[in-house]
Amino acid sequence: MVEIARILAVRPRSVLTALAAACVAMLAFGLYLQHVVGLEPCPMCIVQRYALILVALGCGLGAVLKPPLGVWLGGGTALGFAGFGAFVAARQSWLQWYPPEIASCGRDFYGMIETFPLKRAIPMIFRGSGDCTVIDWTFLGLSIANWSFLCFVAFGVVLAALMLTRLRSSR
Repeated sequence: MVEIARILAVRPRSVLTALAAACVAMLAFGLYLQHVVGLEPCPMCIVQRYALILVALGCGLGAVLKPPLGVWLGGGTALGFAGFGAFVAARQSWLQWYPPEIASCGRDFYGMIETFPLKRAIPMIFRGSGDCTVIDWTFLGLSIANWSFLCFVAFGVVLAALMLTRLRSSR
């Protein structure tokens, strides 16, 4: 535990870089599941992807800036977006555990292309087309939304610990 606190205090830029890299790895895995495995993301999955991008950008900004400002500005921004991502992932997990009788998360990809003009279909594509309540993939008994929630919480814990360590060292 003391070693972790020392790393947070001495190497905040490295911690922020590692968090940004973890976000990029999660995004790459999501794209792999979509384009190679063939899983269609739902609207909540797309929102979680945006949250991951914003956490990565916040951590990247924090890693580029000098430590006091970088930790507070980049880390604080990333912490807020990690909380938002955890909220969306928790809501999706809830919907998966207790699905509503009528699930409505969006249209399928081909239905959008055939029904709507391209100008309206393209924004719909980026909203996702899968059903938010369906569990298509699991690992160790947890769905993608469950793992996403755990990762966002872990990011939040590390970012909060980094900021608390910075606060203590500035006193």
